[in-house]
Amino acid sequence: MHTRRPRYAGRNPRAFRDKYKELNPDRFPAEVDKVLAAGKTPAGMHRPIMVDEVLECLRPAPGEVAVDCTLGGGGHAEAILARVRPGGRVIGLDVDPLELPRTEARLRAAGFGADEFSTHHGNFAGLAQAIAAHGLSTVDIVVADLGVSSMQLDNPDRGFSYTGVGPLDMRMNPARGRPASDLIARSTEAELARMLDEHADEPHAALIARLLKAAPQPLTTTQAVERHVRIGLNAALPSLAKPDVKMSLRRTFQALRVAVNDEFSVLDALLRALPYCLAPGARVAILTFHSGEDRPVKKAFQSGYRSGVYSEIADRVVRASMEETRANRRASSAKLRWAVRSDALAAWP
Repeated sequence: MHTRRPRYAGRNPRAFRDKYKELNPDRFPAEVDKVLAAGKTPAGMHRPIMVDEVLECLRPAPGEVAVDCTLGGGGHAEAILARVRPGGRVIGLDVDPLELPRTEARLRAAGFGADEFSTHHGNFAGLAQAIAAHGLSTVDIVVADLGVSSMQLDNPDRGFSYTGVGPLDMRMNPARGRPASDLIARSTEAELARMLDEHADEPHAALIARLLKAAPQPLTTTQAVERHVRIGLNAALPSLAKPDVKMSLRRTFQALRVAVNDEFSVLDALLRALPYCLAPGARVAILTFHSGEDRPVKKAFQSGYRSGVYSEIADRVVRASMEETRANRRASSAKLRWAVRSDALAAWP
């Protein structure tokens, strides 16, 4: 029996599930082009950030082996793959079991076979183990994009954003760990305040923690947290400007996500493992999106440079161009740092 396709809900449908044209770019390329021309990201599509700048830092060459620690939509990996041919290969790591097979299928369809592109399910804290699983001890290139992908942010079922109504989950791997709703329920007010301060530099951390614990009912959806915190902030701080309330909401969701996925510990493990995983002369580039990520990357590279582990490091942070920021608003907060492994096997703590 013939089934009619769903009616497109107006010129600009708001619900993620209603944006079936954006979710099917092969069938509706004009719709995708229209969204891109407006400087927005189509639903379910990830736009890799600062690709040219990353390639300039990494200088991939034919025959080299690279690891993309955060495969995501595969944008950076695809650009590197094109440059390590012939004879080179890229290993793509991702902790997300939902997006990893989709990206692998896309890159296979783009013509990258198993001899030059392979995947590994896991987070980058296990970089050394992932490399060893592919029969290697070191690699020539490592790249890590620490941002949450658009596929995760836009899908309300993942619970990363308050722009859609969904369960308060936020797990990169939905099969492991506990969701953010459980984190709020089992944390004390003091623990939540410390979390908001350390993970997001939230100036109203104590107040927001109090609001989260004072909710009359368990906070189990993204909408419930957004509404409760927004109303509470407006009531307690009536002079707080609307953009400041919005920033506090963004920082609240950031802090919860960082805690749910233990992101800072995972990043620390990557930074400690890098010197042992990079061949002499190898390059590493890391994209960060807030100060809690950028600070440890900066300090690790500076410490490695002083001790002789790295022969070169970025003397200043690299930012997205004005043109890219206009075309992709999610690039505005990106910071890129890079380092080059020394030829000498310097000591590393």
